[in-house]
Amino acid sequence: MKIAPHQVEGFIKQPDPAVTAVLIYGPDLGLVRERADQLIHSVVADVNDPFLITSLTGSSLRQDSAALADNAAALSFSQGRRVIRVREVTDSHTKIFKAFLDDPKGDSLVIIEAGELAPRSSLRKAFEQADNTAALACYTDDDRRLQQVIDETLRRHDVTVSREAMDYLLGQLGADRMVTRNELEKLALYMAEGGTVSLEDAQACVGDSASVSLDAIIHAAGSGKQSALDTALRRVLSEGTQPIQILRAMARHLQRLQLAASHIREGQTPDQAMKALRPPVIFLFANQFRHQLTIWPVSRLSDAIDVILEAELSCKTTGTPAELVCGRALMRITQGAHAMTRAKSRRVSA
Repeated sequence: MKIAPHQVEGFIKQPDPAVTAVLIYGPDLGLVRERADQLIHSVVADVNDPFLITSLTGSSLRQDSAALADNAAALSFSQGRRVIRVREVTDSHTKIFKAFLDDPKGDSLVIIEAGELAPRSSLRKAFEQADNTAALACYTDDDRRLQQVIDETLRRHDVTVSREAMDYLLGQLGADRMVTRNELEKLALYMAEGGTVSLEDAQACVGDSASVSLDAIIHAAGSGKQSALDTALRRVLSEGTQPIQILRAMARHLQRLQLAASHIREGQTPDQAMKALRPPVIFLFANQFRHQLTIWPVSRLSDAIDVILEAELSCKTTGTPAELVCGRALMRITQGAHAMTRAKSRRVSA
C-alpha cells in the first residue's frame, strides 16, 4: 500500500503489524535514512541488541538472494520483533523482494532504503500494490516542514532563532535532511544553550557544506558561464546530490529573480529588491545576482522556469538518466544567459 504524505508520521510511530516490509525511497537520502531509523525505534524493543537488527545491502542480496528470507525467518533471542534493514536497493532487486513477499517467513519487519524511484519503477509498484507492504516517499523539505525541523532541532538545545536568521536558514538548508540536521547541530553547539541565533551567527556557521555548491551551479547557469557550470555540476553530482535537487534549486533561484524583477518594476533599485527577498541574497553571490537582474527579462525567466519544470518531470517519467536531463536543462539556461549578456554588451557599446 502507498502511504500518503500526511500519514507518514503516524505510520512510522505505530506501523501496521500486518505489514511485512516497508519501502522508504526518494531523492532526500538523508530523510530516507532518518525515517528508517525512526521506524526501527518504533518496532525494536532494544535498538542496541545486535540480535534484533540485521543489516543487508543490495549487492549482498545479488550474491545470496536467500539471505533475505533466511534472516527474516530467524528467531529472536530476546523479546520483541526483529528488523531486517536493506540499503542500496534498486529496481534490479524487484524479483528478490517479490519472491519473499509471496511467501514471507517469520514475523520480522523488512525495511528497504532506496533512492529516487520513478512512478513506473517496478520496485515501487510492487510495494504500492501488495497488501502486506508499505511504500513511503521522502522528498526535499518544503519551507513549512523545513522551518519545523529547524525549530525542533534547535529547541532541544534551548536555542531560538531570529526571523532574519530563519529566513537565511530556509534558503541554505533543506536539500538533504541529514545535512540539515548536522548543520543545525553544529549551529546549536556554536550558540551554546539558551542563545538566540542572529543572522550573523547563521551566516558564520551554516553554508559551505549545505548549499554553496548548489549556489555555484545556479549562479553559473544564470550568468551564462558554461565552464564554471560544468565544474560545479561535476563536483555536486560526485558528492551524491540528486539531479532533481539541483533542478529545484535552479527553479527557486529563477523564481527569486522573477520576484526581484517585479520589485524593480514597482520602483525599487536592484539593491533594494535583493534586500526585500526572503531570505536575502547572501553577500558571496550578490554581484552575480545583481548582474542577472540586468540581463534576464521577466518573460524569459518564465520560459526558463518552464524548462526546469519540464526537466524535473522528464527525470521522473521518461527513463532517461536524470543526470543527463539535468545537464541539458542547465545548459539551455546557461546558453540563454550567455546570449542575453552578449546582447546587452552590444547595446552598451553601441
